[in-house]
Amino acid sequence: MYWRRHERPALDRSLTSSALVLPSAAQVVAARDNIRAFALRAPLVKLNADLPGASIFLKLENLQPWGSFKIRPAVNVLKTMDATDLKRGVLTASAGNFGQGLAFAARALGVPATVVVPDAAAETKVKALIELGAKVIRRSFDEWWTVLTSRSCAGEDGIFVHPVAEPGVLAGNATIGAEILEELPDCDAVIVPFGGGGLICGIGSVMRRLRPAVRMIVVESEAAQPAAAALQNGGPVRVPHRQSFVDGMGSTTVLPEMWPLLQKVADQAECVSFAQITEAIRLLAHRHHVIAEAAGAVSVAAALGAKAGKGNVVCIVSGGNIDTGKLGAILGGQNPF
Repeated sequence: MYWRRHERPALDRSLTSSALVLPSAAQVVAARDNIRAFALRAPLVKLNADLPGASIFLKLENLQPWGSFKIRPAVNVLKTMDATDLKRGVLTASAGNFGQGLAFAARALGVPATVVVPDAAAETKVKALIELGAKVIRRSFDEWWTVLTSRSCAGEDGIFVHPVAEPGVLAGNATIGAEILEELPDCDAVIVPFGGGGLICGIGSVMRRLRPAVRMIVVESEAAQPAAAALQNGGPVRVPHRQSFVDGMGSTTVLPEMWPLLQKVADQAECVSFAQITEAIRLLAHRHHVIAEAAGAVSVAAALGAKAGKGNVVCIVSGGNIDTGKLGAILGGQNPF
């Protein structure tokens, strides 16, 4: 499934009211100050591959502490929370990467953290959560989704921090967009993995303000395509979802509070196959010595499939937390699907 902006149906005005808004320039500046001592300014590296008419660049967020861009929003959220609230501890629902970022930030600030994970979460992510001192609660995907959407978990009293639909999360993610434009001011397109929409909405907020002509492309896998379905249908709809090795992304629908923001920033939605993802993982490892998890490699898979058009194209390599056995199998030529 794919979608491009010119195909969008008429906007359903009943879906445009939301308390959540795109971050302002001031919020992004504040977020950069908040995360400076915790997060890496991830390098922007040109991809060692020839594509006619396009130069592909990799924003290597997989090099962040604990292997994901999620450290940016997690630190920023805790830095903007009230100290009295923080004493209660923090709670989130995460496939693993946001949970790690939150647990890392919470440990640095002396705050207890609880993370509810889906039962298919990668073991490397679960082990990292435990190493960071977080309390880990496993739930089925449907139960995990209920925790995410209800913002509560029975028996847990911590302040719930949503991994996607939080102002501080969006501002933390937006810092990536600011860095891209500082290093590549003539950027023409940015390809962003779609999990819940927080990453593209954060980065897109900067692009729409400073370089509105940039093509913002969301990419999903064949496991689930809620963003493309929502953009094609003019609003969130439920889509089939299956568990796969692309464990860091994919859900049954776009969250209602994220839909108005997604409409403002997304120009295009694309889908890549499992085979394309594994080839992207291999290319990143063999040519750049970069380890990417499946959800982190989808942007590169889309670029290699010529889905982003011409010019300077930035791929967000969002994370590198892949089980070592799975990575070894992929690099050895096997396909985990």
